[in-house]
Amino acid sequence: MRYTKELSDLIEEFAKFPTIGPKSAQRMAFTLLRKSPEQVKKFIRIIDDAKTKIRYCQKCFNLTSQEICEICTSSSRDQKQICVVESVKDLIALERTHEYKGVYHVLGGIISPLDGICAEDLNIDELISRVQTHLQANEELELILAIGLSTEGEATMLYIKRLIEYLKIETGKCNITRLAHGLPVGADLDYADETTLAKALSARVLA
Repeated sequence: MRYTKELSDLIEEFAKFPTIGPKSAQRMAFTLLRKSPEQVKKFIRIIDDAKTKIRYCQKCFNLTSQEICEICTSSSRDQKQICVVESVKDLIALERTHEYKGVYHVLGGIISPLDGICAEDLNIDELISRVQTHLQANEELELILAIGLSTEGEATMLYIKRLIEYLKIETGKCNITRLAHGLPVGADLDYADETTLAKALSARVLA
């Protein structure tokens, strides 16, 4: 069946979203067309607000509508415990466990030479700067490497660990831990259930 150009364009745009196939895109397009003009305007406004107002936290690179996210500014969070994650999706997955009470640092990816991603493309320099601030103040810090157990993830954790160990020579103390191997090798954090993540987080070991 041939659709009008406008409908075809709408279906095509929905199909560009991850995991959305042609049939799902078609259903989404028809659902949108059944909505009232007021509902469509509200939907457009929400998308526009999200695109224009959401930014990266200047401290941890979480998504936020403020310069510094709510987690970083929370007085109930342990600022001397930094959980390093690959993406904001992983941060959200860990938050769902209600197990972790520290702060985060989002790398924005992992080192992957085959994909053309090197350390300079990630938020590693900013992480090192945060660690240095704590160490120079002679504060004891725990750095939790909560990165998936793929080959690239392991390489990224090893790279960060070596950088931190170099800093520790002349400054304060930084304990580097990683999630326990309760997670399947090669699995992404955002696909793991809350119980598995909670157990992996509570049973973390030295990296």
